[in-house]
Formats: sequence, C-alpha cells, structure tokens
Amino acid sequence: MSMTRKEKLALLRGVELFSGVTARALGVIANAAVDVSYPAGQYIVRQGQVGTGFYVVASGRVRVVRGGRVLERLGPGGFFGELSVIDQAPRAAHVIAEDPTTCLALASWDFARLMERHPKIALAVLRAVARRLRAATDHARH
Repeated sequence: MSMTRKEKLALLRGVELFSGVTARALGVIANAAVDVSYPAGQYIVRQGQVGTGFYVVASGRVRVVRGGRVLERLGPGGFFGELSVIDQAPRAAHVIAEDPTTCLALASWDFARLMERHPKIALAVLRAVARRLRAATDHARH
C-alpha cells in the first residue's frame, strides 16, 4: 500500500538532511517522491551504475557496501544517492535491502529542480555531503 502524503511528510520531517527546510519545501518533496518496496537481499542501487535517484529509508534496513566491505547500515530516516544527484557520476557503492524495505525515491531530475528552486534544500544536501566526506576522511586517518 502506498504511503500517504501525511506519512511522507512525517518521514521527511525526521530526516536530518531536511532539518532546515521549510514546511512548504517538504510538501514539494513529498509530492514528488514515490515509495518503492524491496525484498530482503535486493540491490536498490549498484556501485558503478549511473544514479538516477535519491532515496530515504521509510521502513526496514539497508547496508551500504563498497568492495565487499560494509560501510554503513541505514534504517528509517537514513538517506543515500545524494552524490549521484549532484554530479550524475556512477554510484560509489552498492545499497542492498537487509530486511524488507520501503524507500521514498526521488528522481534525480526532480531533486535537482528542487535544489535549484529551494536554496535551503541545496545547502542541506551540501552540508550532508561535507559531513560524509569528513567522516570518511577522519576514518581513513585512524
């Protein structure tokens, strides 16, 4: 069963990426996003493929894998795919459903349009990318 707009808004409000985004902009995101379900074990995105979307985990759990190594596990409110939305380059990692999982998906062209029209969304995405880059850099030093 598809998520209602109200359910999408409730999920998006809890996503760190969108913490500084106005209610109006969240509504625009909710209207553009679709929910997609994946069985346990299914690849949601594959490393090396050109990304066409941004995802927020609505329910279930996913693992982010690069080179056979688990980099991260994400549950509800976790997000991935923002790099491919920004640079249209191939995915940096696989993301695989660990449990039956539902994600809110936003096509890259819709997300790019949102970032162009809502600077707070663009700034939030850039901050998230910077945090992840810092974490990866700090992790590599230890």
